[in-house]
Amino acid sequence: MPKFAANLTMMFNEYKFEDRFSAAADAGFKAVEYLFPYDFEPDFLAKQLEKNNLTQALFNLYPGNWEKGERGLACLPGREDEFIKSVEKAIPYAKAFSCQRLHAMAGLTPQGIEKATLLKTYKENIAQAANLLKPHGITLCLEPINQRSMPGYFLNKQGDAVEIIKELNTEHGTDNVKLQFDCFHCQMEEGAVSLKLREFFPYTAHYQIAGVPERHEPNTGELNYAYIFNLIDELGYQGYIGCEYIPLAKTVDGLSWFTAL
Repeated sequence: MPKFAANLTMMFNEYKFEDRFSAAADAGFKAVEYLFPYDFEPDFLAKQLEKNNLTQALFNLYPGNWEKGERGLACLPGREDEFIKSVEKAIPYAKAFSCQRLHAMAGLTPQGIEKATLLKTYKENIAQAANLLKPHGITLCLEPINQRSMPGYFLNKQGDAVEIIKELNTEHGTDNVKLQFDCFHCQMEEGAVSLKLREFFPYTAHYQIAGVPERHEPNTGELNYAYIFNLIDELGYQGYIGCEYIPLAKTVDGLSWFTAL
């Protein structure tokens, strides 16, 4: 059965952020992920991981001004320097956490700029970021996000992300750019989750889950996660699956799916 990482941005919100590490460990999780660590010093969060015997599975690069609606920088012409600085900012955190996977949010599609220009900017930024991360043994993940949850997001489909990954590997040798396959986003945007899990497994470095369409516990909604977990096992995935869902009530009250496994 796969291993699971609690997403501390969404789960255990009944606790202060720094207390969510121990809450996750007490609930039986061996790993965590979250969106952004940058409100805290790297050593402080590293201590939370260490004292709770937790692995840091993944976190995101700085996304721009989140409070003002920005959702990443990678596709935005004119923000290239800021994007590269976000990579440089993330490296000390990743090293402090011994974290081997970072996610680069693509950003929202700006009006008045041709898609070809945005795609060129995106590819160049991702290639440069991957080259900065490679000496540290870090994989850069690309995650398609569905348009219902995040209208205007630049990257929506698993296949589009994989084509970019293939192209960057061929043209720039960036073998540390991989897919972050979120089953929730895949089902919301395009469906056929199990087929895409099989097709894109060779390019995938991280998985995430949530119930569809409400984004609650994975034992709610229309996806059969028992089947999906067995399939991921069959494919031979050895990493963590991020539980990026919004609990219906207190987090521990909705963990029957997890404790049963």
